[in-house]
Amino acid sequence: MKKITMLFFLFILGISFAQNEDSIEEFIDIEAINMQIDSINNSFTYQYNQIDINDGLATVHIPEGYKFLDAEQSKRVLSDVWGNPPSDDTLGMIFPEEAHPVGDSMIYAVEITYSDEGHIEDEDAKDIDYDDLLEEMQDDTNSYNDERIKLGYENIDLVGWASDPFYDEVNKKLHWAKELKFGESEINTLNYNIRVLGREGFLNLNVIGDMDALPQVKKDVNQILNSVEFNDGNKYSDFNPNIDRVAAYGIGGLIAGKVLAKAGAFALIAKFWKFIAIGAVALFSAFKNKIFGRKEEEEV
Repeated sequence: MKKITMLFFLFILGISFAQNEDSIEEFIDIEAINMQIDSINNSFTYQYNQIDINDGLATVHIPEGYKFLDAEQSKRVLSDVWGNPPSDDTLGMIFPEEAHPVGDSMIYAVEITYSDEGHIEDEDAKDIDYDDLLEEMQDDTNSYNDERIKLGYENIDLVGWASDPFYDEVNKKLHWAKELKFGESEINTLNYNIRVLGREGFLNLNVIGDMDALPQVKKDVNQILNSVEFNDGNKYSDFNPNIDRVAAYGIGGLIAGKVLAKAGAFALIAKFWKFIAIGAVALFSAFKNKIFGRKEEEEV
């Protein structure tokens, strides 16, 4: 924990001196930063092949070129390393093989959670006008900004679809992406959502990254979609209307986040907080590259 705290202390210190590179080098030991980064990244143990999650609820088939971090270590990444509020929801994370939680190799990661809010009926999927839905979502997002600002958080602007919603009716999988802008940030955030529907709920596969990751995520999305499936007894086709709960919303509500909106403005803040955190990691990487780049030029 001390190493992680020191890393972000150095990051904040670097930003404070960002307009004076000579001052930065006086206060920051680049070699020490490298050691901190390596120490954090090397502290994680990844898994491959086939992983059981949530006591037999579902299986993750790790695609070639990816690696899996179990629930406990994923919570450490999200909370201790990236600065999110602690949460018990995380079931694990999928990373591209070359990616590490800290540093400029961090292209994107996929957090896996499960929502047991009932069976999602999908009859509305064919009738959704996604342009109208986007306008509704933008209005909902804007309506919570005053409250977020009062609580000391930046406002959120839903810029638009980064990738249009698509529902695979056969495999019961849904994915879409939003482009978000936090406050006055010059770098917009990618919020790529994947939902795998099951008997009494759905798996959330949320891609964490910035907009620069979008082309790679679009390229990889089929591998990610195919990597997770419910086990027998928990599949969408196992739904029993006589005993199983039905969710209060369908596909449109799932995309719009109606259940999130009902929970109030603070829930929205908590949900989006991880994307702010990954932005900080990206900023640190950019700052580190700037310093390293300058040193490499001097050594040539």
